[in-house]
Amino acid sequence: MAEISHDAGHRERLRERLLSDHRELLDHEIVEYLLMLAIPRIDTKPIAKDLLAEFGGIGALLAADPQSLMRVKGMGDRSAAAIRIVQAAAERILRGAVVDRPVLSSWQALLDYLRATLAHRATEQFWVLHLDGKNVLIRDEMMSEGTVDQAAVHVREVIRRALELASTSIILVHNHPSGDPQPSQADIRLTRTITEVARNLGIAVHDHVIIGANGHSSMRALGLI
Repeated sequence: MAEISHDAGHRERLRERLLSDHRELLDHEIVEYLLMLAIPRIDTKPIAKDLLAEFGGIGALLAADPQSLMRVKGMGDRSAAAIRIVQAAAERILRGAVVDRPVLSSWQALLDYLRATLAHRATEQFWVLHLDGKNVLIRDEMMSEGTVDQAAVHVREVIRRALELASTSIILVHNHPSGDPQPSQADIRLTRTITEVARNLGIAVHDHVIIGANGHSSMRALGLI
């Protein structure tokens, strides 16, 4: 009974700190409290610390896929869902700062959204953002997902989808799971091919943004397109 009382007291103190100033909480305490809501009858601090050690930080943890989360001892579908809902909420909030407004004049908001969505992905994903004549976002969607260092991208599919959505312009985006956002020669060749084909059909390619845990790069800013 004493152990239960001590645990209840710890949880109460953690709750009070969260409600008073969440910025004072350590990363493992945030994850610990989150897991408490999903699995309330066990000590979740060891699981929280194991998760952070496994994924290397809270950003990568929140972006982890459910199967990877559940490989950590003590995790199940309920606790994995608790982790995933935080990432989903963060992405929704940041995406809300992008939709229904010209993307090019909300560039930092777009980068924040892309970093939250892609920076800590374990596999490479290629996304296309479709814009209308006022540069307002029509659709943002993943076109392909690959391995830790490549994702197959078919130029024909990118252009076909842009024509289906009547996109006036597009922004290409992909992530580098290595963390280094610098474009490879393959990235540059692909971008130039898509840009040329799209231009011939009256579709502008505004940029190709590469997202990594260590930052981002813009091929437009680098003078590569």
